Amino acid sequence: MEVTHQVLQQLVNGISLGSIYALIALGYTMIYGIIKLINFAHGDIYMVGAYIGFYAITQAHLSIVPALIISFVVTGIIGMVVEKLAYKPLRHAPRISVLITAIGVSFFLEYTSMYFVSPTPRTFPALFGDVAIELGGIVINGQQMLILGITTILMIVLTYVVHRTKTGKAMRAASFDTETAQLMGIDSDRIISITFGIGSALAAVAGVLVGVYYNSIDPLMGIMPGLKAFVAAVLGGIGILPGAVVGGLILGIVEAFVSGFVSSTFRDAAAFAILILVLLFKPTGIFGKNTKEKV
Repeated sequence: MEVTHQVLQQLVNGISLGSIYALIALGYTMIYGIIKLINFAHGDIYMVGAYIGFYAITQAHLSIVPALIISFVVTGIIGMVVEKLAYKPLRHAPRISVLITAIGVSFFLEYTSMYFVSPTPRTFPALFGDVAIELGGIVINGQQMLILGITTILMIVLTYVVHRTKTGKAMRAASFDTETAQLMGIDSDRIISITFGIGSALAAVAGVLVGVYYNSIDPLMGIMPGLKAFVAAVLGGIGILPGAVVGGLILGIVEAFVSGFVSSTFRDAAAFAILILVLLFKPTGIFGKNTKEKV
């Protein structure tokens, strides 16, 4: 019985962590789905969102929901600005040029943040105290309830936007064939910019939730979660939205079980072992399909 409780507790922990990975992975997969770009600066956008939420709570004395909304909006705008300045001029450049630019943007965001906020880690204020619920010996704390609630709401809203709105239909058309979509009257540049904005906004929410969950943020906090979210996107099938969610949840659960039953030292290794296995045996990911390219 004790082992069962431990398994279920780690499952809850893994779903909470995986929900955060899923939010970040959605940005990776949305951007890749339209312009085939692996935006390695995405993890640092997540870091910027965490700091905006932190200052909204500590300096403006806002509660968590207004802080999340401010971080969502401001970081979404920052993502659109980054796309306009760094990626749009390279729209037709070789793939390697865009990839190098993404790495450059990543370093720029990290060290600019260090200059303005200092490299010292900041401590998020405790927002929930000892709030928790217990179900059959399984404890779900206030931070986990917040993460699961916010993530569920955002994924429902994103699904509605993508499948039920004109902008969402335009995004799906652009992801299928950007040039044809433009010929059919869709403003591809605008859709790409909106996609960057939405992806960045989702990452910002993940950043604030991580600050609340772990009570600490720093300018380099986006490196490892950004890489792991990329692993989650590849695991689910990069470019496929449900795949990003499933990949994030699987990765979070695996990490939680490795930390809980083996050693926390190996949890990062487990994430990248998953990436290697996926690339070896199912390169298209769980939801991906093999496609043939004409030469």
